[in-house]
Parts: sequence; C-alpha cells; structure tokens
Amino acid sequence: MLRKRPDVLDLLVPLRRYARSLTRDPAQADDLVHDTLVRALERQGSLRPGTNLRTWLMTVLHNAFIDEQRRRKVEARYADALGHLVEEATPPAQEGHVRLAQVREAFQRLPAEQREALHLVTIEGLAYQEAADVLGIPIGTLMSRLGRARAALRTIESGGARRAAPEDAPERPRLRVVEGGSSARAS
Repeated sequence: MLRKRPDVLDLLVPLRRYARSLTRDPAQADDLVHDTLVRALERQGSLRPGTNLRTWLMTVLHNAFIDEQRRRKVEARYADALGHLVEEATPPAQEGHVRLAQVREAFQRLPAEQREALHLVTIEGLAYQEAADVLGIPIGTLMSRLGRARAALRTIESGGARRAAPEDAPERPRLRVVEGGSSARAS
C-alpha cells in the first residue's frame, strides 16, 4: 500500500495546534498559520524534492513566530523611546491652555487704550508709526501706552493683584520735601 504524500490542507490541524502552543491565543494562532502559508507559497521554490512538507511548514511557522516576537520587541522599544521623547519634548497641553487663559485674562484687564496699542503692535505686527496712525495718536503717546501695558502685564505676571489704572485717571499730587524737614504739596 502506497502512502500518500501529505497535502498542505492535511497539515492545517497540526499547524494550528503548534501555533496555539506558541502563541497561547487562538486568534493569534490563526494569524500565524495564515502568515506561515503565505510565506510557504512565496518560498515554495526553495522546497527541495524529498523534503518533508510537514517539517518544512513547521519550520516556516516557527520562524514566522520568532520574527513576530522580534518585531514586537523592536516596536515596543521604539514606542517606549518615542514616549520618552514626547514626554520630554512637549509639556502637557492642559498647562498650555491654562497659561493661554491667564494671558488672555491679563490682556483683557488692561485699559482699552493700552489693549489697543499692544494688540496692534504685538499681534498685528504693525510698526509703531503705523499703529499710532491707526489710533490717531502721536507716536510718543503710543510708546507710552505700550510701556504701561507691558509693565501692567509684568505686574500681573509676577502676582501683583493690582489692576492697571486707566490712562485718563488724574495723577495724584506728589509731596515734595522743603528745607527744614516739612513737606508741601506740589502744584
């Protein structure tokens, strides 16, 4: 009685069994058998006459499993390295949103004249003379408003709770020291 040479279909059950023992997961085992059959078809030219098909397919399956394990380890290392790079390179987005809200609030607390001047120069990128022309004020007044706006923002930034005073508020009279140690109001 002649023994029939095993066909690939006859070897699916032992291939699945071996794949399940390697992967310990039925779905991964089926994927591994599929990859094995694809590789076997691609490399069928390397199958020498007289080679045991079962042994050859089991070898292909084993090598596919080892390759997959290596690939996963490499991917895990890359993912870990990228994770560290991302953590080091970019601060959490929440902090950026909170910081932006704080800057926006500080900007809104500025008097309108200072906000307008600061917006035109810093956000719109206008030259000082262009911003002064837009606002219809002399360039010196624009520079003064910008200086006060920046100083107010620095004060707010450093934790100063005082609100920036409106530009049109009258100045308080200053005291000056007169000879003899007494003080008098400046006119």
